[in-house]
Amino acid sequence: MSVREKVNGTLDKAKSCIFGQDDLLDSIMAALVCEGHLLIEGMPGLGKTMSVSTISKLCDLNFKRIQFTPDLLPSDLIGTMMYSQKNETFSTKFGPIFTQLLLADEINRSPAKVQAALLEAMAEKQVTIGDNTHKLSSPFVVLATQNPIEQEGTYPLPEAQLDRFMMKVHVEYPSLKAEMNILNLKLNFLDKLEAVLSTDDLIEIQEEVEKVYVDEKLKELIVTLVHATRPSSEHFVQKYKDIIVAGASPRACQWLYKIGKYKAWIEGSDFVTPSHIMQICPSVLGHRLILSYEATLEGMSGDSVAREIAEKIF
Repeated sequence: MSVREKVNGTLDKAKSCIFGQDDLLDSIMAALVCEGHLLIEGMPGLGKTMSVSTISKLCDLNFKRIQFTPDLLPSDLIGTMMYSQKNETFSTKFGPIFTQLLLADEINRSPAKVQAALLEAMAEKQVTIGDNTHKLSSPFVVLATQNPIEQEGTYPLPEAQLDRFMMKVHVEYPSLKAEMNILNLKLNFLDKLEAVLSTDDLIEIQEEVEKVYVDEKLKELIVTLVHATRPSSEHFVQKYKDIIVAGASPRACQWLYKIGKYKAWIEGSDFVTPSHIMQICPSVLGHRLILSYEATLEGMSGDSVAREIAEKIF
């Protein structure tokens, strides 16, 4: 069985357990292959946490979950130095962040200090405890869930942290048919799941995805698309002058390029097409666009603006 067949088999197995969240499961797999962090937003009870748990079991990855709360401390996440009176020495107690797949549940319920501690790990894939810096394992992927920010008791994520996320996925309510299937789901189905993919398989997949061809003209279109979101750029779409306050960073270019290659590979194509970029554009660019207060009041979203700009460029 080829690694592409294994990935498709993993997704098929996950979709037979988690109903109505196919886009979410596809995005989680893309995050694992591309080693990017994923922000998952949706109302409670839609299967966000269960989806992450299912994929981690099928991929045989070290998995830890931490529930973010307003009283959480940075040391609860990354660890701390412990003093032993018996030996009169300090030792390092490692936190749950030392894993391959970290589920940060309801990340927007944690205060700024905890979010700042997570930022170093997401950006540099390392953690500083005391005077020592510790490298995190590979792959290291943060899958963070959050309820919509208008819910009570939440802290909106700062722009610097939002930019660290490869994509932001919005989870919607399942269809009637999918919700009927949920009623027949056994509570202990996770215990019966067996791993389909291994860490070695993920490394092999990454090598295959790297070989996917991207034409120079498409690379130029990707960069032009990102520049078109920046008010200071000559490529900026003037229609959005009073709508976009700040555009996407160069990280957006990198992720459009990487995820585009993955999308082409999973479909069995040897090269990336504009349609692959269009598929992922709202998820990659939407959370990176800072819209004006007036645009937000009118109900505009970064996703819809990003899609409109992409349609003009492509």
